[in-house]
Amino acid sequence: MKFHVNRDVFSEAVSFVVKLLPQRNPQPILAGVLIEASEDGLSLAAFDYEASARTTIEATVDEPGTILVHGRLLSEIASRLPNAPIQIEVGEDDGIVLTCGSARFTLASMPVQEYPAIPEVSGESGLVPAEDFATAIAQVAFAASRDDVTPVLTGVQLEVAGNELSLVATDRYRVALRDVKFDGGGVASEESTTALVPARTLTEVGKTFAHSGDIQIAFSGSGDREIIAFTAGNKTVTSLLIKGNFPPVRRLFPEQTDHYAVVNTAELAEAVRRVALVLDRSAPLRFTFTEDGVSMDASGTEQARATESVDATLTGEDVTLGLNPQYLLEALGAVKSEFARITFTSSDNANKLSPVLITPQTSGTPESFKYLLQPNLLLR
Repeated sequence: MKFHVNRDVFSEAVSFVVKLLPQRNPQPILAGVLIEASEDGLSLAAFDYEASARTTIEATVDEPGTILVHGRLLSEIASRLPNAPIQIEVGEDDGIVLTCGSARFTLASMPVQEYPAIPEVSGESGLVPAEDFATAIAQVAFAASRDDVTPVLTGVQLEVAGNELSLVATDRYRVALRDVKFDGGGVASEESTTALVPARTLTEVGKTFAHSGDIQIAFSGSGDREIIAFTAGNKTVTSLLIKGNFPPVRRLFPEQTDHYAVVNTAELAEAVRRVALVLDRSAPLRFTFTEDGVSMDASGTEQARATESVDATLTGEDVTLGLNPQYLLEALGAVKSEFARITFTSSDNANKLSPVLITPQTSGTPESFKYLLQPNLLLR
């Protein structure tokens, strides 16, 4: 095999396919990048049995063939090569020789025949605006659990119903929900389609495809090998779906309530960051909402204490509650509007704290982003 390729194009392609691979892989073969050279150009792919990434680029192919080379090492080398065309060929001892200007690298080849087949997706598909989808992922994925003890909570639930795609994530202490428009190609389906996608993979999809116009989302497979594919331009990412029953968290969102406060999003976030500096780790921050505004009070070790207040408009009775400051800050960062509405929900159980609902404060259209946060008990 022998080909010539543009340095920047090749470096970007290798970086893309290795991005989803885990830092440490128990099977060395899965650390490789599969490169296929043909008359159509180059195809680069990586797969670890759970997620795959594949892209095609233009190249001058002198001798077609397929090689497998260590992905992260190749990515590091490609990103530091001089500004000149790259030539890659298989040497006499089956080693891989890369030259670029005066730079020359000889890399060990890995056995292509031992590499698993890259997943192909041919199921139902639809289109979603890339920018909206990337924003939605950023607004939701952070609420997924990072604890692998409960795998279903480490994913983001995607649900297609009609011309709408919803994303939901929860770690039991909070729930984030966002809806985006979905174009199913005019084929209406009465049944909804759901897919539980690892939050880490989905986050990389959002970052990679944020400025790609439209993203095609396809569902395929069955049983234990159900997968989802995201395609934009010449790039495709697939992910094995998480098996299990995602908790029915949608029913936790209240229909409507007239007990809420409206506050400047940036002002509240800055105040929370300052006051929380004196808090012990994981300790809640005390909030008091009145007609005069919202005040924050924090006490920590070393007799440190901080208080601050910001303007707010309250509808309903005064409220005092404790909230995890980091969880609140992540919600405020996801609101994406100048003002946020903090709604105080009610429960039939008088002994149970009721969650607060955080949404953008806008007029007219219903909110596509909702965030439900469970308060913490406050020590008297």
